[in-house]
Amino acid sequence: MVTIFWLAISYLLGAMPFGLLISRTCCGIDPREEGSGNIGATNVGRLCGTKYGAMTLALDVLKGFIPVLLATSFSDSYFFLTLVATAAVCGHMFSVFLHGKGGKGVATWVGAFLAISPWAVIICGLAFLAALYFYNFVSLASLVMVALMPVILLFQGLFGAIPMALVLMALIFWKHSENIQRLMAGSEHPWKKKD
Repeated sequence: MVTIFWLAISYLLGAMPFGLLISRTCCGIDPREEGSGNIGATNVGRLCGTKYGAMTLALDVLKGFIPVLLATSFSDSYFFLTLVATAAVCGHMFSVFLHGKGGKGVATWVGAFLAISPWAVIICGLAFLAALYFYNFVSLASLVMVALMPVILLFQGLFGAIPMALVLMALIFWKHSENIQRLMAGSEHPWKKKD
């Protein structure tokens, strides 16, 4: 019962659409109808400004980090921790508050893994920054980061977390399917416009 309760709490916390709430409250915009149509930090930042994008990013990270961190206080089972992490990320992707729709899950993924393996997140974060610097696409940098995580976990010997990393990688790639198509077509929105 404790497991089911905690998974439900993790899902509901992950399902909180902070990007939508911030956009509507602070700048009167529905991010689902503007820009990329996503409720995540990148779109909120483009539509409402860097400050609100950063707020969205921080809250989306925390809703992955907090439930997993708290779960570590009463269980050291990687199987349980990965279920909690998956519930939080899936909550963001398939929010009950948005009729099963949601964001792409990357920020919440970062938060969840930050509680499981901070070093893995740091390494993947550096890969994200490198890809963003060289290619100038947040979507591509996010995919590079997510794809690298199972490899890092393998080298760390955290074998219990690898199945979750692979499942979430597949879901995040699926959520980015339109971005991938635009990247292949050369029509993806760059992070910064070049002069």
